[in-house]
Amino acid sequence: MSYDSTLNRVETYFDKTATRTWERLTSDAPVSRIRETVRRGRDGMRARMLAQLPTDLRGARVLDAGCGAGQMTAELAARGADVLAVDISPALVEIARKRLPDDLPGRVTFASGDMLSDELGHFDHVMAMDSLIYYGDEDIRNALIKLGHRTSCSIVFTVAPRTTLLMGMWYAGKLFPRSDRSPVMIPHSPASLAHGLRGSGRIRDHGRVTSGFYISQALEFTS
Repeated sequence: MSYDSTLNRVETYFDKTATRTWERLTSDAPVSRIRETVRRGRDGMRARMLAQLPTDLRGARVLDAGCGAGQMTAELAARGADVLAVDISPALVEIARKRLPDDLPGRVTFASGDMLSDELGHFDHVMAMDSLIYYGDEDIRNALIKLGHRTSCSIVFTVAPRTTLLMGMWYAGKLFPRSDRSPVMIPHSPASLAHGLRGSGRIRDHGRVTSGFYISQALEFTS
């Protein structure tokens, strides 16, 4: 499936099918035990990714690629970064905008659309948490190379690791009810991605977060 086709499927899911699900999941509202494991996992992954960036980001321009409901956005802005928060879902962007703390709006610009658009400009860092997990090897490599041309420091991103447990849970449809199930993640091997990017940049592995029904691998690309 092409990048554009996958992009359209992801947009439909997040902007039309599961907006309320993700709004609740990324809040303090009570959720099911299954979704609570996902919430804890996402909190842990966000912290792991943020640990790869300086605690003082004043003067840095950072792209939150696939900002969702804006949790990463707020933490980047709190560190002093000039954040461009982009998501394919206008509905999620609006949630992120409304949730941003009152003392941070001057540090954040929100936009809906393709996180790879050249029109977004240049960045010091890019954070892409669980926003590339639905794409194949070639699409991820192309995305990293394209963003790498406009990123001076690092691109920290996640992939779905190749684990029997993760793919078994995913294909069994246990993560979410059938009515709001996400597009299928594509598993990746960090070593395979690194091999495919030889000559274009370097991949560093920052470890895996596993929390019940949430499993994700943090990687970093520098060109």
